[in-house]
Amino acid sequence: MKEEGVSCSNGELKDQERAYAWAAALCRYAGADETFLQDFWERLTADEEIYEEFVYYLDHQDFLYKVKVEGYGLVDLMVFQIDHFRAVMDRDVADMRHNKDKMLLMAFNSLLQMRKDPEPFVRMMQQETGTDRI
Repeated sequence: MKEEGVSCSNGELKDQERAYAWAAALCRYAGADETFLQDFWERLTADEEIYEEFVYYLDHQDFLYKVKVEGYGLVDLMVFQIDHFRAVMDRDVADMRHNKDKMLLMAFNSLLQMRKDPEPFVRMMQQETGTDRI
C-alpha cells in the first residue's frame, strides 16, 4: 500500500496498514477481486469521514453513526440490504445471507457511492422494500 505525497505519523501509518489489511480481507471474504479492492481503497481513503467510520468499525465492531448522506447512514444501508436480499434469496444469492463481511463491505461501498450520487440510493430505499408488502 503506497500513498504518494501523503505524510503520515508512524501511528497513522500503522492504522492505515491495519485498515488496508482489513479492507483486503473483507474483499477476499466477499469474493471481490483486486481491482475492486484498489478502487474501494482509493475512494475510502479519499473520504476522511467514511474512512473514520471504517477504522472505528474495525476497532470496535460497531458503527460510529457519524456519516449521513441525505439522512441515511451505514446502519440504514445494512438494514436495506438485509431486507432487500431476504426477498431475493430464492434467486440464489444466499451468499449475502451467510456472508456478513460481504454485506458490511457493500454497505461501506454504497455509502461511498451515495456521497457522489445519493439520489438513486435514496429512491431505492424509499421505494424498494425488498418484500412483498403492500
